[in-house]
Amino acid sequence: MRPAVGAALARCEECGGYEYGGAPDCGRCRLLVDDIVDEEWRLFLTDWPSESELDLAELVAAEPDRHDWRIVDAALDRLVCDECGSRLGRGPMDCSACHLAHGFRYAAIEIDRPGVPRGNEHAIRVNISVLRRPHMTSAQELLARRLLLPALLVGFLPTIAQAQRISAMIKSDPTPERVSAALENWFRDNGPTAPPR
Repeated sequence: MRPAVGAALARCEECGGYEYGGAPDCGRCRLLVDDIVDEEWRLFLTDWPSESELDLAELVAAEPDRHDWRIVDAALDRLVCDECGSRLGRGPMDCSACHLAHGFRYAAIEIDRPGVPRGNEHAIRVNISVLRRPHMTSAQELLARRLLLPALLVGFLPTIAQAQRISAMIKSDPTPERVSAALENWFRDNGPTAPPR
């Protein structure tokens, strides 16, 4: 279950970082991230009790612009790519069918939750997409996306200037320990309230 808007950042019992932010390496954080998508799919299925899950997944994938992004992502997870055999949209970089499916996922509906800055849901969605397809991005981008996700989930959204400063900071000293420490300090001064360790 995703955290409520305004909730304090919580530590993961497995990796020690903020919950959700250890994905994809931390198993618990990876499950939390996947559950953001799967929870919405489970709710969607209750509206279609007599339909096959595979048929529903195919229907959703064929019309992504009519569904919430989490439902579209969950539907793609349930479909197998004819070209590479991976979950549709999550295959290797050279799989044209997965690349096409991944692009179509961005036609899905994004609705910001009450009390968050406009664009927060899009930021969450992009970060989750990166974490669920880590082989498609650089190590620096993956690090930034995973470390920012917990703050985004509680309703934070950096301004363009803040995002540029974070990006410059990561590029200037990309070691995970330095980036984590710098982001924690930055959150303390500018972002969501973090609990003590």
